[in-house]
Amino acid sequence: MSEIDRQVVKTIVETANDHFFIVGGTGRVLEVSPGAAAVYGMSREALTSSTVQELEASGVLKPSISLEVMRTRKPAQLMQVTGTGRRVIAEAHPVFVDGRLERIVSRSRDLTDLQLLQDEYALLQKRFSEHLKRSQGGPPGDDGALEETFEALQVRSSVMREIALLLKRVAPSDANVLMLGESGVGKTAFARQLHRWSRRGEGPFIEVNCGAIPDNLFESEMFGYQPGAFSGAARQGKAGLLEQAEGGTLFLDEIGELPLLMQTKLLKVIQDGTVTRLGDTRSRRVDFRLVVATNHDLAHRVEEGAFRLDLYYRLNVIPVTLPPLRERREDIPVLVEACLEQLNRRYGRRKLLHGSVWSELMGNDWPGNVRELENWLERAWLSSAGDLIETPTLGEPSSGNLPASRGRASRQAPMPMGDEESLTDYLARAERQVLAALCDTLPSTYAMAKRLGISQPGVVRKLRKHGLRIQRSRG
Repeated sequence: MSEIDRQVVKTIVETANDHFFIVGGTGRVLEVSPGAAAVYGMSREALTSSTVQELEASGVLKPSISLEVMRTRKPAQLMQVTGTGRRVIAEAHPVFVDGRLERIVSRSRDLTDLQLLQDEYALLQKRFSEHLKRSQGGPPGDDGALEETFEALQVRSSVMREIALLLKRVAPSDANVLMLGESGVGKTAFARQLHRWSRRGEGPFIEVNCGAIPDNLFESEMFGYQPGAFSGAARQGKAGLLEQAEGGTLFLDEIGELPLLMQTKLLKVIQDGTVTRLGDTRSRRVDFRLVVATNHDLAHRVEEGAFRLDLYYRLNVIPVTLPPLRERREDIPVLVEACLEQLNRRYGRRKLLHGSVWSELMGNDWPGNVRELENWLERAWLSSAGDLIETPTLGEPSSGNLPASRGRASRQAPMPMGDEESLTDYLARAERQVLAALCDTLPSTYAMAKRLGISQPGVVRKLRKHGLRIQRSRG
């Protein structure tokens, strides 16, 4: 390495916001960045006179990521708790020469300040809860507007009102929001309301279901492309969804389904605020508010290696957990009333629910949450001959709506075959019926592929063939 190259490396290490370690193949610490002393509680001189084995044994590195690389001979990423009690995210990469491990380059980022911010928001949420219990409403002078918002969101339960109040308070900021909860609880509706409350409310709201876009199209859809970037590309090129969200909100639903390669690219966009189209050499500035949602346990996905730890902490600035419908049954009446009103307008008739229906509606656990409730009501509406919907016409929810743990068998008879219908037509009709039911109850094409035992691209092709799409209105 030339002297100029040495000076370049030295400048990078000494000026980086991250904390760098350069370790020899046997574990000797060769170089550290200046800021590492404050995080790890040792001077640069002390660190560079030690080995990672000694630092781990003394509790300075808990654990040592360099030792993990030495053990696996592969890049690694993990959480550390330093000797000063700070939490950092570390990643390390091996450097091989002629197959021999010569160096390990690691960098870490202090997450303690981010954790303090999350704790502050948790305290804010607790105070909102206490305020709500005292006042039984929103802030003074804003009761009418808040009640209209609660009505639009179709919530009456105190827990959902607390969540709405929290989102209203954080809406003016640009902090990333992570919405958690089972499929169908209403994450999309709350994301839209957050957008309307924000200073970006007049801008676009771009919704992306990360599980509904095939892997081979994901990058071009998200990042866009230049003319001629690949075979079949539009002649004029195309702006990606990230660019389309300029000045507004980008809502990434089912973020847990995002491929690892795209996770890396998304992290770069979040860090740099720029996006590069496929086939382009220049970056474009993008300015949007990021809101993501998932029904996965992202922390568990990180442990499985399916989700990047650094991206998880970037997204998890303001976590908001929406409880399932079975834990907020007070919301069922307003949801039923709104859905019934919508069905009556859609089909041009005025049907009413029989009083006996309510005991079944309120007693069901609704494993598919709001989405299942709405689908069940629509089946009930369509199956009732008269203008009164009674309990017997509702019947059991179809087995496709229920998890295996509930174990209710379907009571439906086999689909009859038409008099002049060929076997090919009959099977196509049956396939469409099965896919349509799964579109109503499953959150992504990956989930459908697992349920059907076929590939995800195969599911995408079948949905396109039958003109179907996954229902996303209540993510």
